[in-house]
Amino acid sequence: MSNSVVFVLGGVLIDWTPRYLYRKLFNGNESAMEHFLATVCTSAWNEQQDAGRPFAEGCALLKAAYPSQSELIDAWFERYEEMLGGVIEGTVEILRELRSREVAIYALSNWSAETFPTALRRFEFLQWFRGILISGDIKLVKPDPRIFRRLLRNFEIDPSRAVYIDDNPPNVKAAAALGMRAIHFTDAPRLRGELLRLGLLHASMLQGDTAL
Repeated sequence: MSNSVVFVLGGVLIDWTPRYLYRKLFNGNESAMEHFLATVCTSAWNEQQDAGRPFAEGCALLKAAYPSQSELIDAWFERYEEMLGGVIEGTVEILRELRSREVAIYALSNWSAETFPTALRRFEFLQWFRGILISGDIKLVKPDPRIFRRLLRNFEIDPSRAVYIDDNPPNVKAAAALGMRAIHFTDAPRLRGELLRLGLLHASMLQGDTAL
């Protein structure tokens, strides 16, 4: 049986999207919002902050290219908490059950070191992990194999006895290539089924949940 489980945070445990913020800033104009996110504050731009670039530098570069969008660009960092929609309840419940069984749980996330403290303050369950590795702290992002190797080395995780859970297929593939049992997360019920088959959860836990 696996002796550790590694979770990604955004998209699996935390409901995060810039659309929660920018939908308000664009007054519900979906097409204008999507154009902005596709051409100005793009996923590729944000990934540079996840990789350790300071937001001050990243925002300055964009504002030089799109001066008329300066306030919208600055809002990404200044109003970051409004991008956090809340917890993904079904998955956090699974995390709670794993913890109750004393399974070693860890987190590996592409996240800016400047904005992650916002999540730490808001989500109490982040204190449950035995270790968390944030890309912005080490200037490596998934699916780079080096970030997975750093995780395994830092927390002395045996990849052959570890389960990795991520909603991004390239990250799942990278983890599997290093010997971890990698699960592509789609929803909490499917994840629960996978962990039941691996013996990491008990069926009685599911029955107990249903009875409530």
